[in-house]
Amino acid sequence: MNYQTELRHLLYFKVLAEELHFRKAAERLFIAQPGLSRQIKQLEENYRVTLLERNKRHVSLTEAGNYLFEEVKELFRHLDQIETQLQSLANGRISTLKLGFIGSAVQTILPQLLINLKQKQPDIELSLHELANETQLDLIQKKELDFGFVRLSDTPIGLHSLPIYTEHFSLVLPKNHPLLMQKKPNLYALKNESFILFSKNYSHSYYDLVMSIFRDHQFTPKVTLRTVNALTIFNMVAQGLGVAIVPASLKNGYQVDVCFLELDSLPQRTTLSLVWNAENRNPGIPFVLDIIASQSPEAIIAET
Repeated sequence: MNYQTELRHLLYFKVLAEELHFRKAAERLFIAQPGLSRQIKQLEENYRVTLLERNKRHVSLTEAGNYLFEEVKELFRHLDQIETQLQSLANGRISTLKLGFIGSAVQTILPQLLINLKQKQPDIELSLHELANETQLDLIQKKELDFGFVRLSDTPIGLHSLPIYTEHFSLVLPKNHPLLMQKKPNLYALKNESFILFSKNYSHSYYDLVMSIFRDHQFTPKVTLRTVNALTIFNMVAQGLGVAIVPASLKNGYQVDVCFLELDSLPQRTTLSLVWNAENRNPGIPFVLDIIASQSPEAIIAET
């Protein structure tokens, strides 16, 4: 281990790797440019590697530089987490947890989980963030988010997932739609309708699952609007701009002028899962997992 390398060397390198420009990096660090150059040169001498390729017009990272950059980013993320947890402990809190969720989690498990957590572990502080599935997974992998409620078909490498709640879909229609008059409505009757769906970027696996419903009914939908917001979907349907397919739980919690037609006879089901990073050492994580394990999803849903 090279004890000549100090934290400031790594901080200087991190900022320079982000900027790839000595003057801009020096300005961010509030040091003179020659001083920054000396610190980087000393770091390279300490590790006996070349971290940067330099010329008058361009600065780039070598293979060793790219490796060190990724490791240093992880190091500083962990140092930030240490500072956050120390401040929490100093203020009498066990932990600060950053929790991501998609909108349908608010209609199912999330409210009761928060109630249970507050009752059993009142010293845990929560920070809630409504985010798309893919964004949550990315932040959890980086340990910038502790938990996420997402819809996914496969768990990314390095993450753990726990299925929480599986449900069928609902068809969202304007209140005067003729399909509501049919005893056994057929989705194929909607082949010429405009559809408003959750964006593929919101969750690739969820989008593919919804599209499989249309394939089973032998037509390709005319998708005129994609969004990540359920309320936007409902408002557009209410205005007669199209119809939609959403998880059935989304019919709860919204005051909207639309009708929901249950698609519970279809084989497609969508599952809300809790996802976390097993390498995340936030001390609050085990408490959440214990609460989830102690209460069945059915009970949580029933109490919301």
